[in-house]
Amino acid sequence: TTDLLKNIDFIDLLCRLGVSYHFENEIEMQLKNIFYAGTHQNDYDHDHLYTTSLLFRVLRQHGYKVPCSVFQKFKEKVDGEFKRSIVNDLKGILSLYEASHLSVPGEDILDEALVFAREILEKYLASMQLSPHVERHIKNTLIRPFQKGLPRIEARRYISFYEEEESVNGTLLEFAKLDFNRVQLLHKQELSILSRWWRDSNITKQLPYVRERIVESYFWANAFLSEPQYELSRFMISKYLAVVTVVDDTYDSYATLEELIHFTGAMERCDIHATDQLPADYMKFLYKVLINLFNETAWEMTKRGRSYSANSVKEEFKNLVRSYHVEAEWSNNRHVPPFEEYICNGKISSGTKLVLALAFTGMEKVAGIKEYEWLRTNQEIVEAAKLIACLLNDISGHQDEQKRGDCASSVECYMKEYKASKDQAIEVIRKMSACAAKDINNVCITSTSIPKHILKIFANIVRACDVVYDRGDGDAFTNPSQLKDHVTSIFIEKIPI
Repeated sequence: TTDLLKNIDFIDLLCRLGVSYHFENEIEMQLKNIFYAGTHQNDYDHDHLYTTSLLFRVLRQHGYKVPCSVFQKFKEKVDGEFKRSIVNDLKGILSLYEASHLSVPGEDILDEALVFAREILEKYLASMQLSPHVERHIKNTLIRPFQKGLPRIEARRYISFYEEEESVNGTLLEFAKLDFNRVQLLHKQELSILSRWWRDSNITKQLPYVRERIVESYFWANAFLSEPQYELSRFMISKYLAVVTVVDDTYDSYATLEELIHFTGAMERCDIHATDQLPADYMKFLYKVLINLFNETAWEMTKRGRSYSANSVKEEFKNLVRSYHVEAEWSNNRHVPPFEEYICNGKISSGTKLVLALAFTGMEKVAGIKEYEWLRTNQEIVEAAKLIACLLNDISGHQDEQKRGDCASSVECYMKEYKASKDQAIEVIRKMSACAAKDINNVCITSTSIPKHILKIFANIVRACDVVYDRGDGDAFTNPSQLKDHVTSIFIEKIPI
């Protein structure tokens, strides 16, 4: 329409319903117009909290740097507190709460908005005067706002919510349901192929000590890139993560340090002839699995004229194995390293750069040699994503890891170095993770050189870590039953039409 505010509302609806990928060019054109109007015609200056918050959030989610000063008009000039007059605007408060999660370093007003809006929403819930429909929506938003939820999970949830809205667009609702089921079928077929590949690999039979995590690995891959056109990226990420889990279990809980010295040395060569230097049959089998996977990747990428992709994946895998070896030495020597030393290695052992290299394999249109070189140089956004994956994993899994005798996590390292309690260490680590998330937000709205499709992966990495790790009762990869409802909703159960 010619009404920019109606358009931003509609764009938000398309995103929430999970169908915006069909209209990327149209959405981008509209957002440019809306951003131009706001910047040059002062069209951000709305008196309505909902409208201002929605404009801010949707534009920032798509990489446009809207200033946080747009919220200043909702604060008192005398004491600087948010005006009590907006408390009764439930729709506006909800919108403000969601907008506050897109803050960047130094935006105190958004930090204050988050605390203020959460407090008001909790009071609304306590009042017991809401309809079940609205109450459920507020609870879901407080648990995980849209910005922190995984796209497919949020789409499924919002379709159910939107269906009960008074002003529902029946055509759009039916389209969203049909599209969700269509994409779900594609994902289910991919998961079937991957499950067959895992069975044929014979890994579980030959290495009975390892975790079988092919479904969980695909869940991760789908979290990063769920759109149909990224099938190759999902296959690559899923296969490698499943095998990385095997390598991780080997280093953490099965092999001796002497055996690992030989295995790490063989990985440096990445040559089938290095198999003979391995001391045990199980290691020879695992090594052959890895070499076959590298060769399969090289063949696929060479066929597409992108052999550099396979080389990058292999180098990142080597880096990952080196970090696992460091952790194995720490564990074997019962050494608790200084916090910063642990973090430096932990960012590598998080596997984030390997995942990014794998994600790029199926993104021919936006990820070429230039982007792989950019990834290699450890840019700020890459370091932030690595840090978040490392820290949130440690918070959720450190107790189980200590029971298994793994090396000390960032929690234990911080406790020892700074004589802190476990709760104090976790609080500091959570703040570090939150700051890293703000750094990612900042790059996403300031970078002009990184394709937006790549920036979106970083946003999804943060979301995935929040869903899988940030639970407080163990990570959902080690304890996969925690993912059961999510797996069922996005891969198994169709939405009734």
